[in-house]
Amino acid sequence: MKKVIIASFALICITVSSYAQGGFRLGIKGGANMNKISGVSFEDGYNLAYHLGGFAEIDFTKKIGIQPEVLFNQSTSTTESGVNPIYQNLISANQNITLNYLSIPILLRWNVGELITLNAGPQFGILLNKDEHLLQNGQQAFTDGDFSLVAGLQFNLKSLRVYGRYNIGMKNINDYDQKDKWTNQQIQIGVGLKL
Repeated sequence: MKKVIIASFALICITVSSYAQGGFRLGIKGGANMNKISGVSFEDGYNLAYHLGGFAEIDFTKKIGIQPEVLFNQSTSTTESGVNPIYQNLISANQNITLNYLSIPILLRWNVGELITLNAGPQFGILLNKDEHLLQNGQQAFTDGDFSLVAGLQFNLKSLRVYGRYNIGMKNINDYDQKDKWTNQQIQIGVGLKL
C-alpha cells in the first residue's frame, strides 16, 4: 500500500509537471514540529518533534499552483497521570508516545508575490510504527492512517524556503474503541532548499 501511494505521488508530479506553464521545482525540507494528541488520556500541551522530506512546486500560472510533498513526520505526546477510568487497566500513566508518519500533503499554492506563498490543503498520513507498548496488553492503540487539513505561509528567498504551518487532524486515530476521540495537531516551522 505504501509503495502504491509513493508511486502514485511520483507519477502525479511527473504528469503535472509536463503541463505546468509557470514552472516546476523540486526541493528538500526539514524542521521542527510542536505537536500534541488531543483527547482524554493525553496531556494538554505541545511537545517537540521533527519532520523532513521532499517537495515539488508546480505553478500553473504566476499566482496559482500545487505543492505536493512527502515527509517523515514525527508526533509525540504523553499520557495523563490521571488516565480516563475506561482505560485504567490498559494504559500506563505518564508514558511517552512517539508516532512516526509518512505524511503526504497536497497543497494549493497561492503566490501573493515573489516573496510570499500561502499554502492550504489536505494531508494524508500513514503510520509507520505501531506503539504497541501504549496498551498494557500489547494491543494496537492507533489507526494505521491519519487525515488532516493544513494551512500555512512560506517565504521564498531565492533557493531558500522558510515556512510555518498548522495541521489539524480530522480523523479519530483511536483504534482501541470509539469512546474517546484522539486527533493530531501540529505547528510546523522549517526551512527548505530548492534544488
